[in-house]
Amino acid sequence: MNCIIASTSTIYGSTYLEYLKPVLSKHFKNFEEVLFVPYARPSGLTYDEYTAKAKDGLKFLNTTVKGIHQFDNPIKAIENAQSIFVGGGNTFLLVKTLQEFDLMPVLKQKIVSGTPYLGTSAGSNICGLNMQTTNDMPIVMPQSFETLGILPFNINAHYFEPDKNSTHKGETRRTRIKEFQVFNDVNVIGLKEGSWLEVRGETIQLKGELDAVWFEPNKTPQIIKVNTYL
Repeated sequence: MNCIIASTSTIYGSTYLEYLKPVLSKHFKNFEEVLFVPYARPSGLTYDEYTAKAKDGLKFLNTTVKGIHQFDNPIKAIENAQSIFVGGGNTFLLVKTLQEFDLMPVLKQKIVSGTPYLGTSAGSNICGLNMQTTNDMPIVMPQSFETLGILPFNINAHYFEPDKNSTHKGETRRTRIKEFQVFNDVNVIGLKEGSWLEVRGETIQLKGELDAVWFEPNKTPQIIKVNTYL
């Protein structure tokens, strides 16, 4: 596989995809076209609006960016894609739409075969075994919570540790992941803003500026340092 699986598309103080420019310049090098999947529709953007945003964010590549909705046959669009970018937004909506078009199997096969893949936020969540560790509201109902399963664990994107000085008494991300693991024997990585997983072949490495948190059922969460192989 050849994947960049990022917690977010935008970090504080930067523009869309700006912090990923160095790695994406290499990731998409020598590819003339990127197929963009706008199904997650952040903030209710239309497919055209979201695709325009992706085009602007990737203009430094001097490549063509086309939205999957611009093709008559989305399955063929994925089968013929040189490289693929699945953007963030609402994971429930993304999964529901991929399932409705029967795109999960072909997308998985395309990624496993080595086609360069970029996922951000929701586009990263779907790389895990299921989408049950997303932070998103269930604004629609997918056919199931199962996702691509190209990673042998789940992702919690936009992860952050509890603020010791906060007076907020609601659930923390650690609490919610622990609740999930009471009923699901699935490992989870808490991926912080500005960090990503770089998958090359069968290796998975944490990259970026911040460490991550690794959760295993019935065990104390462990800190994963940048550049660690999982």
